[in-house]
Amino acid sequence: MKKISLYPADIYQVIDKSLLSEQDRLVLNTLYMPIIGYAAVVLYLKLQNEAKETYISSELSHHHLMTSMGLTLDNIKECRLRLEGIGLLKTYYHEGEINSYIYELYSPVSASEFFSHPIFNVVLYNNVGKSEYNRLFDMFKIPKVSLKDYEDVTSTFDQVYKSRNYTLLELNEGDIVSKNKLLLQYELDYDFDLMVSSLPKEMFNEKCLNKSMKELITNLSFLYDVDPVSMADLVRASLNEKGNIDKDELRKNVRKYYQFNNDNRLPSLLFKSQPEYLKSANGDNSSRGRMIQVFESHSPYEFLKAKYHGVKPTDRDMKILEMLLIDLKLNPAVVNVLIDYCLKTNNNKLVSQYVETIAGQWKRSNIETASEAMSIAEKEHKKKYKNNINNKKNKVLPTWFNEKIESSDSSSDDTEFKNFIEEFRK
Repeated sequence: MKKISLYPADIYQVIDKSLLSEQDRLVLNTLYMPIIGYAAVVLYLKLQNEAKETYISSELSHHHLMTSMGLTLDNIKECRLRLEGIGLLKTYYHEGEINSYIYELYSPVSASEFFSHPIFNVVLYNNVGKSEYNRLFDMFKIPKVSLKDYEDVTSTFDQVYKSRNYTLLELNEGDIVSKNKLLLQYELDYDFDLMVSSLPKEMFNEKCLNKSMKELITNLSFLYDVDPVSMADLVRASLNEKGNIDKDELRKNVRKYYQFNNDNRLPSLLFKSQPEYLKSANGDNSSRGRMIQVFESHSPYEFLKAKYHGVKPTDRDMKILEMLLIDLKLNPAVVNVLIDYCLKTNNNKLVSQYVETIAGQWKRSNIETASEAMSIAEKEHKKKYKNNINNKKNKVLPTWFNEKIESSDSSSDDTEFKNFIEEFRK
């Protein structure tokens, strides 16, 4: 994703490809909202309303959007990212004296598609709970009416209409507005070759791996964090007698696999890395600045996996990440700093109680950025060990502590940063 700064003076136009119906609005407000949040839905409806009459809006500034919605520019950008990720919006950018954007709106999926979607229905269930999920499901159910004693007397097309000659007419074949939907997009391609190579050729019919099947596997792999080799085992358990993949069986097997490894819990969705508006400005080439960029540009899972030298973290450590990100709602870069600090100051161990104590303090202190997290860690460490010099000298500290960076020259500064990066890349 290209990193672009957004300014109030930047202009935008909306192209509406959604043809939003009342049913679509109901789906947005009841099914999408628990996943993407209230503000993101309001932004979507606001943009749709601006293009309501002619399917394309006039040119407007983002300052107009800020004042009319009562949101900051950072709030608007975060909501826009949520809409893009969930498949409701595409954004196009043109750089100029005044930057301009095109926002293309796409229709939400139908209620039927939502409840059968491999990601949406599971995340909705996890976010709202069983009773609310069942209530929402019942809201969209079509009442069953018995037609047992009725006869179908519907007329056919040719019974009602017949063809005849008309005056020659030049047909217009221009583009007509239509309802458009987007599939979920992924930055990285799933390694289907590795998955297929892990399956017995005599058991698996490769022809069944069509576009829709690949889409299902990609979605399931993302949501349940299943690598291609593990997915191959789950696919093998979901094959029918003809060697084709049973979609329902695959969904069930992947879900059971995840729940077995996660205390019977279901997954939810999180922002992958630090929100743009909480990132530091580019251009700081000091070791501290470059370390901040590492903390900001990687998800906590990626960061912790690097600490495991590329091996998937343990289930216990994954639960700690979940607690930090979901329960305490700490930002990803803050979690990365916390992981690094706890590992360095606790003999390379992530102890839940130790992590939670520090995390609780940072949450109460409203720590939102990597820089803030590093500063409070340094402050608390100095306060804790100021009366115990020997302990302080023997304590292994993160390379980003001010006391080390400030007391070193540029060459040793670079050495510390390189050591940090090498540790992260192992």
